[in-house]
Amino acid sequence: MPSVSTTSASQHEAMEGFEGHYGEVDGYTIGFEQYTEDADLAAMFAGLPDDRCQCPHWGYVLRGKIGFRSAAGEETFVAGDAYYVGPGHTPILYAGGAVVEFSPSDELAQTMQVVMRNMAAAAG
Repeated sequence: MPSVSTTSASQHEAMEGFEGHYGEVDGYTIGFEQYTEDADLAAMFAGLPDDRCQCPHWGYVLRGKIGFRSAAGEETFVAGDAYYVGPGHTPILYAGGAVVEFSPSDELAQTMQVVMRNMAAAAG
């Protein structure tokens, strides 16, 4: 059976306040993320429908917490929580947080194209 770990992941992303390791299994991207700074990432999703992430995610909070905003409001998940967040959200990261998250790879790739373009524009 296939698996992914932080060391076997094929993609690694790091920027101030964020570190992520990602690998794909059967059409799903498995991500291991940790946060060292608080960040509201809503601006990074501008240009997507409703300016929100349209990719669903299933996850588990390893430590700390993570939040998501949607039209229905804001929800925070803490260490030990398993979560599902559907299309139409933006993430809120908290320093000290760490999650493992599962996302459909095609939808995630479409979302990340917009996020990366917004990050490049913000960087100047």
